[in-house]
Amino acid sequence: MKQIIIGLTILMLFFKNSALANYDKTFFDLEIESINGEIIDFKNYENKVILVVNTASYCGFTKQYTELQELWDKYKSNGLIVLGIPSNSFNQEKSSNSEVKNFCEINFDINFPLSTITEVKGKKAHEIFKWAEKNYGKPAIPKWNFHKILINKEGKIEETFSSFTKPMSKKIVNKIEEIL
Repeated sequence: MKQIIIGLTILMLFFKNSALANYDKTFFDLEIESINGEIIDFKNYENKVILVVNTASYCGFTKQYTELQELWDKYKSNGLIVLGIPSNSFNQEKSSNSEVKNFCEINFDINFPLSTITEVKGKKAHEIFKWAEKNYGKPAIPKWNFHKILINKEGKIEETFSSFTKPMSKKIVNKIEEIL
């Protein structure tokens, strides 16, 4: 019996997830500057589900903007927030916030919230991504553009999705519907 308990403990540590995280603050304690220069205070998103996506204009995954807008249009009235965080962490973003904003509006008719161009990895990463890594581990660190972090209504990370997982995939949609 002792060996089973030890084995289960090791497995739990190996497969660390949000259930094991010891959150000293939630997503709702954070904020970020919008692409228009105002502060987005996440306290205003309490009791909502948030899909945080680091985006880039020159990436092979940039066409995912279309599905992010579709997801936003379909579920925003149910309490979903899609938050795009443009980033040049992978050297694939435009040089100014106004260029990003124009690109998103003209090419993809984006009207979900966007932040300013923001670092998403390393020592200069925005506090959102440092918070995510601290509380969820390595799966929360963007490996590339269009990495997705799903935040539940309690302000904790529910799940993360790689760049390859499309926003309207069954995997993401089912999880969003489950926690809305």
